[in-house]
Amino acid sequence: MRQVGVVGLGTMGAGIVEVFAKSGLDVIGVEIDEPARARGEEHLRKSTGKAVARGKLTEADAEALHARITLTTDFGALAGADVVVEAVPERIDIKHELFARLDGICKPSAILATNTSSLSVTEIAEGTGRPLQVLGLHFFNPAPVMRLIEIVTTPHTANQTTAIIRELAAELGKTPVVCGDKPGFIVNRLLFGYLNQAVSMVDAGEATGPELDAAMTLAGLPMGPITLLDVIGLDTSVQILDTIYHRDGELDRYAAAKSLRDLAAAGHLGRKTGRGYYDHSSPVVPAELDEVRAASLAAQLLAPHRADAREMIASGYASAEDIDTAMNLGCGYPRGILTE
Repeated sequence: MRQVGVVGLGTMGAGIVEVFAKSGLDVIGVEIDEPARARGEEHLRKSTGKAVARGKLTEADAEALHARITLTTDFGALAGADVVVEAVPERIDIKHELFARLDGICKPSAILATNTSSLSVTEIAEGTGRPLQVLGLHFFNPAPVMRLIEIVTTPHTANQTTAIIRELAAELGKTPVVCGDKPGFIVNRLLFGYLNQAVSMVDAGEATGPELDAAMTLAGLPMGPITLLDVIGLDTSVQILDTIYHRDGELDRYAAAKSLRDLAAAGHLGRKTGRGYYDHSSPVVPAELDEVRAASLAAQLLAPHRADAREMIASGYASAEDIDTAMNLGCGYPRGILTE
């Protein structure tokens, strides 16, 4: 592989450009206009500057990295790219239009990948004449730091396409996992079902938020579910749950719990607004739990979570190994917590 392209140079797109260039690839980054291109360059310079300041990158390596990057508004510059990844706004109409455009510009052998985290990769591929060479390549934020990449295949994606992208991900120093094209892929699908279950338990009076947080940190997770919701943002969480719910046959476990929807509607969005499930103007007081109560709450919360994972494995949607890897690297879960 000689050259890759990235369309969309926001924070995520610029991060993907950096990842590719750091691995020694020549990268063409494309934006819709000059102001957007300039903002993308600023994102990139800031990120590599921080890496230099932290000793993660030498100044010489940073300059060599930038020398491998061309940022432009000319979509025609992508004509020679072997792989093109899009990181444009999460709107199906924008992605359809873009993929049709790329299909006409890129060489016949080029692979087209979407970084979507919520839209149907299959539907995006339908805008091209090369569905065998279209898949999802979902980087996690921040792309230069997070090791995990979800490779999302459609019913049309060729095995060779998947193999090429899996090899590319490994060359980038990332850990790839492969899954089918269902809403939420692996990480968001499992994570938000679990988070929603936690809120449902709080709403039903089965436990308090601090109790569930304490139980799950004692179970080995880096952060409890209610604290994590406040970190992610309650509005973002509702949006993700709604997307999965409406795209996947309106499964009850993805119907956002009442308190979650109510808090988001009231503008109490979590840490970013100073208040969500917790008041972040002062330190949160952790709950004190005995081992029996903690183990009972963790088992109650993880039972449907593990059932979801087993369902994914049984349907051939993802392997047990990839599920464990995805949840370990994407959420900090101890290996095996999902599949016992």
